[in-house]
Amino acid sequence: MLKNIPETLSPELLKILMEMGHFDEIVIGDANFPGASRARRLVRLDGLGITRVLNDILQFFPLDDIEKTCVTVMKVSREGYGVPSIWEEYKALIEKWEGKTDCMAIIPRADFYERAGKAYAVIATSESALFGNIILTKGIVKKD
Repeated sequence: MLKNIPETLSPELLKILMEMGHFDEIVIGDANFPGASRARRLVRLDGLGITRVLNDILQFFPLDDIEKTCVTVMKVSREGYGVPSIWEEYKALIEKWEGKTDCMAIIPRADFYERAGKAYAVIATSESALFGNIILTKGIVKKD
């Protein structure tokens, strides 16, 4: 047992986060995301929502700060849905843990799926928010 590790971060997920290097990407998929068919490595976190998982990951996972974009979400592809409110939650968590306010890119679904297929890993959640999928690009840990 270890102290102060959030229960959402399983040994398998911690190992994956540690293995990842600079510019590697990890997808956190909502309940509708086809993670099993897209993932090179799939971690199931059934029963959890993306914002909780994202909060816990960002405590340990540095986001890239070389490129303007360190987080990518899937463009809403249906009329009448508007901007998903969960994106504001993502922005607040990114600001909380990284101090960044403008590093989120929005890409079309086909492009998102293509990138997800190349990602280091996919985390499957039970998130019910539509268009909640998110890709994180890993940065580096800086020593002062």
